[in-house]
Amino acid sequence: MTKLQRIKSIVTGVIMIATAILLIQMPSDGYLVILAILSVGMVVSGTGTLIYYFSMARFMVGGRRMLYKGILLLDFGFFTMSLSDIPRFYILLYLLGIHAFSGFVEVLRAREAKGYGSGVWKGKLFHGLLDIAMAVACVTFIRQPGTAVIIYSLGLIYSALLRIVSAFQKTKMIYIQ
Repeated sequence: MTKLQRIKSIVTGVIMIATAILLIQMPSDGYLVILAILSVGMVVSGTGTLIYYFSMARFMVGGRRMLYKGILLLDFGFFTMSLSDIPRFYILLYLLGIHAFSGFVEVLRAREAKGYGSGVWKGKLFHGLLDIAMAVACVTFIRQPGTAVIIYSLGLIYSALLRIVSAFQKTKMIYIQ
């Protein structure tokens, strides 16, 4: 990671933490902000993935997966934009699905890393278990209206802390002779 990338990662992490703290302080308006962040993020990511597909990935082996990923992200982004008038219950289901799926995948990645003898499997396992715990929290507090904002904010703070910590870690270089 270059110095500019490290600085960008740290600044992004600090902005994410500040945003999460603001969301926790105003849970009534935080719901709409979360919807805006999720929807704009997915639309931008889906559009970028589609541009990547049409410019380069369509000529690659397995490039069609980028097309499907871009279309799904774009569709989920537009779907999330339309959720502003429905109850917060559905956003908790949305967060439940995201955290449960990513937690399950991260636990599987930890098992795979442990099988290869890698030392990073403990961090991956912790990350996966934390995501699963957030999914359980979504189920447990599904009837309380401010829960979506708090769970999203806690996930945002955790993601920001991981981003900042990774900016301070040394980059490992592998030289092939």
